[in-house]
Amino acid sequence: MTKKIAILLENFFEDVEVLYPFYRLKEEGHDAILVGPKKGKEFKGKYGYPLTAELGIDQAKIQDFHGVIVPGGYAPDHIRRQPPMIQFVADMHTAGKPVAGICHAGWVMISAGCIKGKKVTSFFAIKDDMVNAGGIWIDAEVVQDGNVITSRKPADLPAFCKTIIAAL
Repeated sequence: MTKKIAILLENFFEDVEVLYPFYRLKEEGHDAILVGPKKGKEFKGKYGYPLTAELGIDQAKIQDFHGVIVPGGYAPDHIRRQPPMIQFVADMHTAGKPVAGICHAGWVMISAGCIKGKKVTSFFAIKDDMVNAGGIWIDAEVVQDGNVITSRKPADLPAFCKTIIAAL
């Protein structure tokens, strides 16, 4: 069965942390949708790769999606400034749908209330943030605790995507 997964988009995303899951999910027959603050707006990755939001967050309804992926890079710092994007992640989490984040995505997951009491991982630089938010931080390529899936860095993408696909 085809599943629909939102991949959140904002400027300075880690290019490979959007593109790898986007195409890997499509390869599995799923519908990966780039969701940004505004439909049709172009965002640039850390290395300059441009991507356009296929859907605005105001149009994204949790009942239409089976999961959400938050990429890393500097995008999470921009995503967490957008209340509708945080609410979308929080609602997906509350609904028990897979909420996956890699690298600095933990910042968004913290703001959305997804971390407290969960085993998680992240880029080492935000370990203290994850722990202070109530997460149980583990240094592993991928950590799944219920519907929360986290990874540390681009090198973890194969395990990250495999875990997301299994969770769907």
